Amino acid sequence: MQGGTRPVQSTPVTTRLADIAAQAGVSEATVSRVLNGKPGVAATTRQSVLAALDVLGYERPVRLRQRSEGLVGLITPELENPIFPALAQVIGQALTRQGYTPVLATQTPGGSTEDELTEMLVDRGVAGIIFVSGLHADTSADMQRYERLRGQGVPYVLVDGFSPKVQAPFISPDDRAAMALAVTHLVSLGHTNIGLALGPKRFVPVQRKIEGFVRTMQDLLGLSTDDVEQRLVQHSLHTLEGGQAAATALIDRACTAVVCASDMMPLGAIRAARQRGLEVPRDVSVVGFDDSPLIAFTDPPLTTIRKPVPAMGQAAVRTLLEEIGGTPAPHSEFVFMPELVVRGSTASSPGERNRP
Repeated sequence: MQGGTRPVQSTPVTTRLADIAAQAGVSEATVSRVLNGKPGVAATTRQSVLAALDVLGYERPVRLRQRSEGLVGLITPELENPIFPALAQVIGQALTRQGYTPVLATQTPGGSTEDELTEMLVDRGVAGIIFVSGLHADTSADMQRYERLRGQGVPYVLVDGFSPKVQAPFISPDDRAAMALAVTHLVSLGHTNIGLALGPKRFVPVQRKIEGFVRTMQDLLGLSTDDVEQRLVQHSLHTLEGGQAAATALIDRACTAVVCASDMMPLGAIRAARQRGLEVPRDVSVVGFDDSPLIAFTDPPLTTIRKPVPAMGQAAVRTLLEEIGGTPAPHSEFVFMPELVVRGSTASSPGERNRP
């Protein structure tokens, strides 16, 4: 028998050729020539066949895969804070689109240090490195490590945290403006006792948040710098437990609103309020920072300051590739504006509601 029964007997390879040929609009013989690397096929036709392979989910033969432009290292802190995986994803996708292969190196408590990860990446011949929230953000750290890296001829870009001692491009959110957005929102709701929960003071983003917070509290409520810093700023860790500890201290000082410096801290702040028998936002308003994935689905959904992750990640890659390509960007800081996202964790202050 011929005709209708033939396809049933065809091998998987034949079926695959037919699928690809149909998708690309060419003959099976042409597909075969492309897959086997044979000459005599127009460049546009070759690209159509390769595109058909990708669309249909077939793996390209090794000889036809686009040669990688090289490896690019991405060093991040632990991945428990969801903002770091979100940033890593944007950076990884942007690198892949440009033909580079991202190599994610994560610092974990008790694991490899930033210096060890850097050395490992350099030993593997990376074309460049992107540091996210690294030692460059720590004012107590020795910045000579970055100059040594430059001396090895490895281009790099630094995200989140600025140091005038390092001659490199920096990518940062505007932390001062972020605090102005949060405080202005809470003051508009009638809050006057607003606390700030954040990490250790030696980090540049923490210092900038304090500056923005203090300035806005002065401008809108007339409070003194000393009063704000001593009574309304609480240092802790950028974790759920850290947020709980900081918020407990601030609530005990009669704060009716708490601004947190990450999206993990407010989860602890909400827990702290509930342990005091208070409700969020009826008794205490809470604001986060980052707008990490899933944070809109907390109970209540979190009002937060959205860090411009896509823009920052793409700028980091674009800047690094300019460094790699020999046309370095200015050794300065590129600052990206965050935005306020209002959800269900903020409301009018209790005093405002109780007014006749």
